[in-house]
Amino acid sequence: MYIHKRVANLYRDSVSLMQLSAALGRLPGVEQASAVMATPANLELLRGARLLDGAPSASPNDLLIAVRGKSTAALEAAIAAAMEELQRPPAQAGAGGLAAQPPRSLQMGLAQVPGANLALISVPGEYAAAEAMKALRLGLNVMLFSDNVPLADEAALKRYARGRGLLMMGPDCGTAIIDGIPLGFANAVRRGAIGVVGASGTGTQQVTSLVHRRGAGISQAIGTGGHDLHQDIGGITMLRGLELLARDPQTRVIVLISKPPSPRVAKAVLDAARRAGKPVVVNFVGAREPASGANLHTAGTLEEAALAAVALTAGRRPARPPRPGRKIPKTKFRKNQRFIRGLYSGGTFCYEASSLLGEAWSNAPVDPARRIKEVWKSSGDTLLDLGDDVFTRGRPHPMIDHRLRNQRLLAEAADPEVAVILFDVVLGYGSHPDPAAEMMPALLEARRNRSLVLVGSVCGTDEDPQGLARQESALRKAGVVLAESNARAVRLAAAIAGRRA
Repeated sequence: MYIHKRVANLYRDSVSLMQLSAALGRLPGVEQASAVMATPANLELLRGARLLDGAPSASPNDLLIAVRGKSTAALEAAIAAAMEELQRPPAQAGAGGLAAQPPRSLQMGLAQVPGANLALISVPGEYAAAEAMKALRLGLNVMLFSDNVPLADEAALKRYARGRGLLMMGPDCGTAIIDGIPLGFANAVRRGAIGVVGASGTGTQQVTSLVHRRGAGISQAIGTGGHDLHQDIGGITMLRGLELLARDPQTRVIVLISKPPSPRVAKAVLDAARRAGKPVVVNFVGAREPASGANLHTAGTLEEAALAAVALTAGRRPARPPRPGRKIPKTKFRKNQRFIRGLYSGGTFCYEASSLLGEAWSNAPVDPARRIKEVWKSSGDTLLDLGDDVFTRGRPHPMIDHRLRNQRLLAEAADPEVAVILFDVVLGYGSHPDPAAEMMPALLEARRNRSLVLVGSVCGTDEDPQGLARQESALRKAGVVLAESNARAVRLAAAIAGRRA
């Protein structure tokens, strides 16, 4: 059974709503919970998740809370907890201070902080382009976290920004680090001489974290959004980011991260990179052709991109990391145990794993012929991006809420043909505050009375709020074999299962 509650004329951004949904889902007696703005698209997602039936009397300006479980009392308690959280008053000014009126528009916000030059926008996709255009017209650079923005609107926003010398990050830009400030899902890293332009959020997180862990630092990390290198957009933000980093005196090396662009866009980006006047590391994840040019350095994986950038800042020639990079654990599998199942919260990690394993089925395949037809049932070697829309309908993203992945992990562990389960853990701002603790019961249950091997990698740093060392220690105690990067974890899993990657 399910119940829902409409809160009229109340707005919350998508990140805070994902966090609220995750908190409600952990309450006793709640099987699934979702808090969303009541836009038509979100209502359809709730219906698909069996959290809503019919058309509720709610407008896109209303907030809708929906919870499912077996007990009316538990669901009503969850709704009450949600209302208490939503009605919690904002922090008051200190003693003797005056509470400022919360800004209700971009103009009001800019009036309160006249020196601001960047707006972070996270509103339902139907309204995102209009709000971003308002910010651009006010002379603000924009990070547009929202997704579900049509390509035509994205192109119009980016062309407008380009014409006025502004930076338009997104739509669907989840990660950036600007002047040392992490935005969206980002990690705590030191300042340094390496600049990143990334069309991938978790790809950018992997590179910036590994740069930090190797003792170097990040000048700027500019997100473009996942569609920027589409032929209809033309790589406008990546080209703008390249231009800015080429002029930035603090940036000595530039890293470009993306899935393979269209040939025309790839040529434009690489031509601009050759003119940058600085070393440029190019990681088009899954691309088969290396980038050529005296100052260009092709990286086959996200880790290789990070290591190459660190070497170049130190005046050294990049070298490939060792493979597989550690001793292979000896495991005696049963006769029919032979398959790898990957359960990813990072879409680019899943895509990188697909490029390395080659023959695996996936919902994020490099080879379109290997696209899985039924995502709810694995077969053979299967790699899943659990952050894909089909899995997050009515649910928070798996970087925030690990319950769906825990359930799928136990289902894969119950398959007698599975030898290795491969997964990522992403730390940083916006992610779950203690992912290892959240996964622990499922990890211990998965390994009970089985020769199953769990292989993982943690994307994060020692300065992240979750604590890299604490997370890795807890995972190792649960029996997880950890690698330093996603690429190493994939190759390690392949070696354990008798594959090549």
